[in-house]
Amino acid sequence: MQAADLDRTDRQLLEALQGNARLTSGELAQMAHLSQSPCWRRVKRLEDDGVISGYHAGLNRRALGFGVMAFVLVGIDHQTEISSLAFEQAVCAIPEVVMFHGISGPEDFMLVVVAKDLDAYSELLQRRLHRLPGVRHMHSYFSLQEFKGQIGGLPVPT
Repeated sequence: MQAADLDRTDRQLLEALQGNARLTSGELAQMAHLSQSPCWRRVKRLEDDGVISGYHAGLNRRALGFGVMAFVLVGIDHQTEISSLAFEQAVCAIPEVVMFHGISGPEDFMLVVVAKDLDAYSELLQRRLHRLPGVRHMHSYFSLQEFKGQIGGLPVPT
């Protein structure tokens, strides 16, 4: 995907929506010093161009009962298309995995995993993560303090 050609107004709209996706088109227009119709057209173009990929509610993982966040580095045995696809599909089926990236370096993948507590993480590790197809090894690193950023796709407890 090619980087979008954004002007100052586009950047203002994106920053405003990223801070609060519930802004009305009137509020957005006022913030960007536009009338409503041109503002709506700009936002629609940003959506059509894939710059805006969706609108989301930011959920607090701790308020949902997820006190533990771990970064899990995974090395797999073979990185053929078939084995990688099986691994990717299995990881995507685990709700506690809230981010999942293929990475460069000595490891193949990085997962961001949430759990209620260390006991729940340990159970998830033993029953699901270690049993993923093709896993050679994995290393877990626990978040001690959050400074910037927000994870999405948190599982909503039943």
